[in-house]
Amino acid sequence: MDSGRFRFGLFEFNTATRELRREGVLVRLQSQPAQVLSCLVERRGEVVSRESLREVVWGAGTFVDFERGLNFCIAQIRSALNDDSTSPRYVRTIPKRGYQFIAPVEHISAVAARSEADFERRGFSTKAVAVSCALVLLAIAFYAEYRLRSRQASKPSPIVAVVRFDNETGDASMVRFTDGLTDNLVEQLTTLSRQHYAVIGNARILRLPRDQRDLRVIAESLHAQYVVLGQVQGNGSQTRILAHLIRLPDQTHLWLARMDRASTGSLDVQLEVAQKIAVDLSPLVVKDSNGSPLPPFPNN
Repeated sequence: MDSGRFRFGLFEFNTATRELRREGVLVRLQSQPAQVLSCLVERRGEVVSRESLREVVWGAGTFVDFERGLNFCIAQIRSALNDDSTSPRYVRTIPKRGYQFIAPVEHISAVAARSEADFERRGFSTKAVAVSCALVLLAIAFYAEYRLRSRQASKPSPIVAVVRFDNETGDASMVRFTDGLTDNLVEQLTTLSRQHYAVIGNARILRLPRDQRDLRVIAESLHAQYVVLGQVQGNGSQTRILAHLIRLPDQTHLWLARMDRASTGSLDVQLEVAQKIAVDLSPLVVKDSNGSPLPPFPNN
């Protein structure tokens, strides 16, 4: 029976169990992103269409908003692999076609997997003695650092909720831009998080109209510590984009990112604006959640 284990870079992925490991350490990956990664790894080098991924994860007969769901899956995969959509090492976006797994992949055969396990068992006794001695010495030398890291590891990562951007231009056709901008921002924040915080962007409560929105309910139902509220406004011949970072549950306004763009018709503009907002807000979330002081609020 063939093995479903694949190695690429520092990572190993088992398509049978859908477990991702980095240098032997388990990396958390939700079920649907793991299914997408499994498909991409098994068809490495190929351009896998979004429609093919939809059938793999949701099935052809399931009616869901798979566009946002697939964007979320790709963002989670990139976050787990520490990958960057602008200069990818693992998953490349092929515009209007799909995605391609581009990293060199080594297939670990069943024979090799058994050999590794046998070797580890034979060497366990000798290694255990050496490792035990080393651990005692290291524990004495680094006890204080160990205590500090243990406290940090036990602290749960904060959650950032991204609310659907409000279209305040009066132009109904701009809804497509605001929705695309929201999805791109979720992906960019997830990529930049480096596991310092989690991002939620596809929950139904985040897609409600502004007059039905309640930040207290968002904080309680999603356990979110931060929320990003966005507005797209008409500003003469230009379009103004605003993104507010708010700390929950006290609803403290921490930051405002503002941009003016003459054109919003292309997908490149959506990605550019989302990247700029994510670069502004991501380090602020990390600093604030660690209790570090933030820079002065911008006067823009």
